[in-house]
Amino acid sequence: MAQTPVATRRVSRESLVLPGVLLGVAALGWWWSARMAHEMVPGMAMGSSMGPASMSLVAFVGAWVAMMAAMMVPAILPVIGIYRRAAGLGRAVPTPIFVTGYLFVWSAIAIPAYFAWRATQDSVNHATPWAARLAGATFLLAAAYQVSPLKSVCLRHCRSPMSFFLRQRHDLRRPIGAVTAGATHGLLCLGCCWALMAILVVLGTMQLAWMIILAVLIFIEKVTPVGEQFARVAAAAFVALGIILIIHPDFLSRLT
Repeated sequence: MAQTPVATRRVSRESLVLPGVLLGVAALGWWWSARMAHEMVPGMAMGSSMGPASMSLVAFVGAWVAMMAAMMVPAILPVIGIYRRAAGLGRAVPTPIFVTGYLFVWSAIAIPAYFAWRATQDSVNHATPWAARLAGATFLLAAAYQVSPLKSVCLRHCRSPMSFFLRQRHDLRRPIGAVTAGATHGLLCLGCCWALMAILVVLGTMQLAWMIILAVLIFIEKVTPVGEQFARVAAAAFVALGIILIIHPDFLSRLT
């Protein structure tokens, strides 16, 4: 059925507004992450209220969600774009409901990340040998996962958003169906990126330079035609860093 002029104008307007809003959310996430990174460094050195012993779970989750918005939103724009078009045609509930399901998954991951951060942050800050070797082991684990079949499967799903929606059995015209679809995509995205997030945690979480490096890697893997090949290149770099950290633990201070 042909679209009416009103529907066409609505889809056209949303095609401009929604990506702009999402990119604005990502920009806000980068701003907030940069602010947190700036505040936490002197806090750890001087024992201020932003140190790891006093930062609450709620504060950490807020910072984590901002960080995930900064890093992940640009990479999921193709998926959201397809959903938005379906919503504009009345075949799905509004896009924010779908995004809520996606964000729920990444917000839930903040809880184990918080306790890992609490357990390691002081040692990372002082570049202790065991923290360096833990970071080295995490790099090696991430390298192995980068070339694993499970990573490839999750990456193909994320890089083929249309096929993702074609396989969905949830009714996207109902809020629960849209939230479930969003959460399902969030789990696939987590399947692609959990090892990269583990690297971020063992390096101190609010490491702005590493956030940028990993965000670029995630975007290339998920959006560009060379994503899977680039994942293998990243794996080789992770192996090198992992070995260096295990053999020379003092190298950790150069990464953080």
